[in-house]
Amino acid sequence: MTRWNDFNDANDQGSYDVIPSGTLVKVRMSIKPGGFDHPEMGWTGGYATQGDTGAVYLNAEFTVLEGQYAKRKIWSLIGMHSPKGPEWENMGRSFVRGILQSARGIKADDNSPPAYKARQLQSLSELDGIEFLAKVSTEKDQYDDPKNVIKQAITPEHKQYAQLMQGGAAPQTTQQPKPTHSQLQSQLYSPPDSAPHPADSYNNQWD
Repeated sequence: MTRWNDFNDANDQGSYDVIPSGTLVKVRMSIKPGGFDHPEMGWTGGYATQGDTGAVYLNAEFTVLEGQYAKRKIWSLIGMHSPKGPEWENMGRSFVRGILQSARGIKADDNSPPAYKARQLQSLSELDGIEFLAKVSTEKDQYDDPKNVIKQAITPEHKQYAQLMQGGAAPQTTQQPKPTHSQLQSQLYSPPDSAPHPADSYNNQWD
């Protein structure tokens, strides 16, 4: 039999475990166009999707760019409108604000004119391909199996923001060589007058 009739010797398919909840990853967001426009709401270009219930959302795919989970993909919906009330839209707008702040290096409490402008979109197309730092979460899918979602962007206030946005590698520390026995001896038995006076450092403050 040929290789495409008998699959007993084929490698077993790999299964990806979910990324641990709380993991920070740099991602690129792509939007699957849904073809729904509403110019009065700023929804143009066919990026929005309208569901059967009347809910409107962005169908987003996030690709991890670097690190241990590079090339992994995560899918989430960004709410734009729900017939049930404003909560879903408010969550979606908060998420997009966070994405813009993360991608454009704007702190949440920055209310300067440049920051104000950075939180604005001329078109939803600006979100298609945007790169930012995200926090991965985990929830259950329709079959009660765990799946990853992204609902939070990490902004410049976070202590790991700059490191992960610039490449994700932890800074390397240079280990100093151990002192030799003779060096230790010279430190232990150095003359008293060779040590700096405690007041020297205090006086230096006023030089």
